[in-house]
Amino acid sequence: MMQRPQFKKESNQMVFGIRAVMEAIRLGKEIESLYIQRGLGGELFSELKNTLNEFQITAQQVPIEKLNRITAKNHQGIVAFISPIVYQKIEDIIPQVYERGEVPLVLVLDGITDVRNMGAIARSAECAGVHAIVLPLKGSAQINEDAIKTSAGALYQIPVCRHSNLLQTVQFLQSSGLQLVCCTEKTTKDIYQPDYTAPTAIIMGSEEDGIANELIRIADHLAKIPMFGKIESLNVSVSTGVILYEAIRQRIGTRSEV
Repeated sequence: MMQRPQFKKESNQMVFGIRAVMEAIRLGKEIESLYIQRGLGGELFSELKNTLNEFQITAQQVPIEKLNRITAKNHQGIVAFISPIVYQKIEDIIPQVYERGEVPLVLVLDGITDVRNMGAIARSAECAGVHAIVLPLKGSAQINEDAIKTSAGALYQIPVCRHSNLLQTVQFLQSSGLQLVCCTEKTTKDIYQPDYTAPTAIIMGSEEDGIANELIRIADHLAKIPMFGKIESLNVSVSTGVILYEAIRQRIGTRSEV
């Protein structure tokens, strides 16, 4: 049975005020989301921008009315939310998996923006023994209290990795010996054809846009879930569970034959 390290939990707290936000960033807090008032300026704001650039943190420009709805306190035009989890680096995790003598199984989520889908996917992935979930830095659902609750706490147990360039990260997985299996309708082959007993990264896309073409082009396998009803698609969290457990079925079958 795979033993995962326990990861530090952060409080899902709100931080506001320019100096307070800069201090949180410099202390290494994981900033889940950052809102800055449109048109904000001044010397202190310039220092904030330099800090954001230094730590590669993106911010969303919003009207002051939105900030006032978030908090009635003196926010100085900036509000940040600290992530309830500490993100990991996939470059650190894959070597550790190999060193333990395990066969990597990684889940890559491209453009999953619904918080509850994210939580449900994490729950299935943790139950299936997935070694890590990989997310893009932009265009992904926030890991917040709703996501944690929907995951039944799984997001505290499974490593989550957030990277600025998903293509480069996936290429790293490929160069580390993992085959890339894209779950997509853009193929005639089904999810039962790939050999998941090999080191594998399963890539799932959003229900609206699917997987980015740049990821599909470098994939080792394209695979779709067979559909026999009148509705031609599944919820992405359900689809993820289906393909993950085909991988687990194959891996359990291999162990029983040894």
